[in-house]
Amino acid sequence: MKKLSEIKVGFLKVPVSRIILLVLSDMLAVLLSSVLSLYVLYDFSFREVESRFWEAVLCAYFPNVAVTLLIFYLLRLYHSVWRYASETELINIILAAVLCFLTQPVIFMILGVSVPRSYPFFYAFFLLVFTCAVRFSYRFLRILENRRLSRSDGIKRTNCMIVGAGAAGNAILKEIEFSRYLSMHVACVIDDNPGCQGKYLRGIPIVGGRETIPDNVEKYAIDEIIIAIPSASRAKLRPILEICKETGCRMRILPGMYQLINGDVNVGQLREVQIEDLLGRDPIQVNVDEIIGYVKDQTVLVTGGGGSIGSELCRQIAGHGPKALIILDIYENGVYEVQQELRHRYPELKLEVLIASVRNTERIEAIFRTYRPDIVYHAAAHKHVPLMEDSPGEAVKNNVFGTYKTAMAADRYGVKRFVLISTDKAVNPTNIMGASKRICEMIIQSLNRRSRTEFVAVRFGNVLGSNGSVVPLFQKQILEGGPVTVTHPDIIRYFMTIPEAVSLVLQAGAYARGGEIFVLDMGEPVKIADLAKNMIKLSGLRVDEDIKIVYTGLRPGEKMYEELLMNEEGLQETANRMIYIGKPIEYEDGKFEEQLERLGSAAQGEADADKIRALVKEIVPSYRYERQDMTGEGKGEKETP
Repeated sequence: MKKLSEIKVGFLKVPVSRIILLVLSDMLAVLLSSVLSLYVLYDFSFREVESRFWEAVLCAYFPNVAVTLLIFYLLRLYHSVWRYASETELINIILAAVLCFLTQPVIFMILGVSVPRSYPFFYAFFLLVFTCAVRFSYRFLRILENRRLSRSDGIKRTNCMIVGAGAAGNAILKEIEFSRYLSMHVACVIDDNPGCQGKYLRGIPIVGGRETIPDNVEKYAIDEIIIAIPSASRAKLRPILEICKETGCRMRILPGMYQLINGDVNVGQLREVQIEDLLGRDPIQVNVDEIIGYVKDQTVLVTGGGGSIGSELCRQIAGHGPKALIILDIYENGVYEVQQELRHRYPELKLEVLIASVRNTERIEAIFRTYRPDIVYHAAAHKHVPLMEDSPGEAVKNNVFGTYKTAMAADRYGVKRFVLISTDKAVNPTNIMGASKRICEMIIQSLNRRSRTEFVAVRFGNVLGSNGSVVPLFQKQILEGGPVTVTHPDIIRYFMTIPEAVSLVLQAGAYARGGEIFVLDMGEPVKIADLAKNMIKLSGLRVDEDIKIVYTGLRPGEKMYEELLMNEEGLQETANRMIYIGKPIEYEDGKFEEQLERLGSAAQGEADADKIRALVKEIVPSYRYERQDMTGEGKGEKETP
């Protein structure tokens, strides 16, 4: 049963008491506007007003009330939630006043009475003033009440600085101003526009440009900095973020421009500043149409689908309309999580999840025979450099011969395209993991020369947040209070986010014609020591005071820097400026097959590590390594090409 205290207005339930109060206030506003208009027209003297004009105004009062209430109703002035009144409500009030102005001559003409010519102008003006005063007084009182509560609730307020005095900054400031649930106090605003500096945004001073951030953090005792410039590129944001991270304040940022487009900029959209924001380049864009063109309606197999790269491959492929997606992995926990995620996000997707090892010939053959994939992304591999240095035989069995068996099955069962996920460590390798991946590249190039399947490889560097990468390790070390361990102060690496790398892998697959080694442009290299320092500062801590950095020395097989392209290969551009093609290095297939056979026998026969490394070096002459004793310590005799 409907409550007597509520009536239906449009699609909203509005309390009767509130509507009655608004109607009464509007009736009073009509009366006061009529009286004051004559009062002003006659030099602020009631005595000077002619009696016929008083009679005309009183005669027109009830028609004016009826017309005014109807106009206000049509313009939804009884529907709005006035505690959140904004520019939209103000525009509606102005429009209502204009319409009331236009109806005045008509009403007086119908009634056969007259008023001074200027009367409608003054009437509409006073009606506008009174209507705004009534409607916006509730919002004004609410602001005062929120401020009173914020001072008396005993909650410690977080002093904030907003960087950006544009639409996004205004929206964030507005929400903080009107919410009684946010324990935040905006003390100042920063903007690089000289025309804004020295002025106020919603009553908060705009105190200067980015160069003044450190001084104002100290002056206003700032705890948190909010970056509200969603239209700025990462390249433009990086200098601001570099200044902010030196202050030790917590930093949050709006993710992107789409919030402004959707009109939903709010505090809930803010996220912590992430390390990729400091890489200084915008997210990589790919041609989605090209990817869909060769993935859509195809049966796609992803090996290593439970890993960081493999799982992201599955996510992006699932979004491009494959006929079926088959995920293969030996590690059940990782692949289970991907399975549950994809079933939830893509309930119509034909999804098969298989537990299998790429080293098991019979199992791989059975999978290809049963599912007949059109496209294979081979991401299954052992990738952890120090662990593989201790177990080179396992690196060879899993990486080299796992790739060989999977690629042979792809050839035998008519796969259209086989894409190997490779690494920059395959270039002039100094570790067994990189050397094994170089042999994998050679395998797919060799098979491509005699198969109808298009075999290609995609080579890229480190990805932020992948399993075994430094970023999760640093995060854990920072949470534990340090120290953060870096192998060498000058060691550098190329970095890309996982979604970026996978998007480029998919697009490179669209360019494949067979035999190519695609090389992804990883941008500028990053010093690992600088990465560690930035992560400490982003956590609001001080380097070497709160968290120390300890240099541990290069690990076995580790390079000071990674190369993406071998000197002999050269570059060929593609339609995407982030993807290049390396020219294949020539080698004799027959000799390569013989070398593979000897390497396989040694690995299966559990030969000692140095013998396996020597056989790998025969296949990959650019491989450099140190002979190891039983404890894993180098004997000092370095193998060179």
